[in-house]
Amino acid sequence: MTKSELIERVSAEVKTFSKKDVEIIVDSLFDSMSESLSRGEKVEIRGFGSFKIKEREGRQGRNPKSGENIYIEAKRVPFFKAGKEIRERINK
Repeated sequence: MTKSELIERVSAEVKTFSKKDVEIIVDSLFDSMSESLSRGEKVEIRGFGSFKIKEREGRQGRNPKSGENIYIEAKRVPFFKAGKEIRERINK
């Protein structure tokens, strides 16, 4: 599902908001989640799952095209863990 498909689905179910209003709500939800993650905070949505930031250490890698060794910088990456309810729905 893409972001535009999500907006379509929500606006079809919630008739009190226009499609533009739903788009603003979805955008602000994703912006809030992104800001929290960038501050290192955990984002938890009960029944769906949680997002957190994991630290990856720098490491030695290899350029697959040229074969030369390169150093891959340390970085922070988002990590999603599905909640129990969504895992159960998927595995039914």
